[in-house]
Amino acid sequence: MAAHSMNTSQADPMSLTPADVVVDVQRASSLSDLPCDDDFTRWATAAVGDHRHEAEISLRIVDEDESQALNLQYRGKDKPTNVLSFPADIPPELGLPLLGDLVICAPVVAIEAEQQHKALSAHWAHMVVHGTLHLLGYDHIEDDEAELMENLETRIMAQLGFSDPYTQVETSPVETPDNESAQKVRNTTLSDGTDE
Repeated sequence: MAAHSMNTSQADPMSLTPADVVVDVQRASSLSDLPCDDDFTRWATAAVGDHRHEAEISLRIVDEDESQALNLQYRGKDKPTNVLSFPADIPPELGLPLLGDLVICAPVVAIEAEQQHKALSAHWAHMVVHGTLHLLGYDHIEDDEAELMENLETRIMAQLGFSDPYTQVETSPVETPDNESAQKVRNTTLSDGTDE
């Protein structure tokens, strides 16, 4: 779940410098066309920027059943969603680098990329950046918070070589998984993680 307040005095969100970020990737999805661990780490590192000198993130890639169960349990929404963020609740004085956990639903990401005419890798990068910013305390419930977060996401995505994630652009057709799992998501109402 996303944190609902942010301490902006920690770092200048527009100053993005590399941090030492460790991403522990757990693959619990039936889909095989997933980004490599190095990509996940690169995207998370860009999002962490200079908010922290070091950070550890657990990233679990799941299918729609696990996403839906977690979304229901923690957000009260009975549908799969693209990304869930669970910030670590550790007292700052301990100085531990654990930032939190991300859970990303692979079939939802694939379907959204197709529906939004985005390259699959660009949408994966956006979900990691978006989720990591939630772990850092950013949110999009209030309009001013949403504007700050979206502007930062757009800047980070540009730094990574991707276009604005909030602008839908026609691209070449995206390869999507053609299996039972993806078909189930096509026939399910999806949550984009922003329907708080």
